[in-house]
Amino acid sequence: MTKILAFGASNSSTSINRTLAAYAAHQFENVDITVADLNDYASPLYATDLEIQNGVHENALRFYELIKENDAIVISVAEYNGLHTSAFKNLWDWLSRIPMETPMNIWGGKPMFLLGTSPSKRAESNVFIISKELFPHFGAEIVASFYLPSYRHFFKDGEIVEDDYRTKFNEQKSKFQKHIKSLNN
Repeated sequence: MTKILAFGASNSSTSINRTLAAYAAHQFENVDITVADLNDYASPLYATDLEIQNGVHENALRFYELIKENDAIVISVAEYNGLHTSAFKNLWDWLSRIPMETPMNIWGGKPMFLLGTSPSKRAESNVFIISKELFPHFGAEIVASFYLPSYRHFFKDGEIVEDDYRTKFNEQKSKFQKHIKSLNN
């Protein structure tokens, strides 16, 4: 059975991106899902001096093990002031310092369903656009992607309620499902 790690790239207790990531992961059939909360992997603000004194923070090592234990990743990126959230960026900085067989291969070549949402009506957020470009350089295989604008208008009662966006989501979900199914064949 394919194991999927799902998380929202935010530490907010009311994160709409965590909700979207969990929603998406639970749409797949015959998978084992782990929904992670970035708060469980909080680390001190990355600094070279801290790394020299103490090594890579244990929570970053735990999160990296979580990535390695799973076959695929569903992530919904959140945006603060046009960039990744500080909680996610800090974890990313710590992850990038872990000695790896292939340097900077944070995502380990895992298939990824890249998501994003915000209250904004913009077609895509800056961080979603940046992530599509950046993540493959760090070992992500972005198989499918979906962005939902106007979250509070288009996601209600645990569902995407706008027909066009629901159709786009289902197309990308099917693409990802087909890909992860092929992992077990």
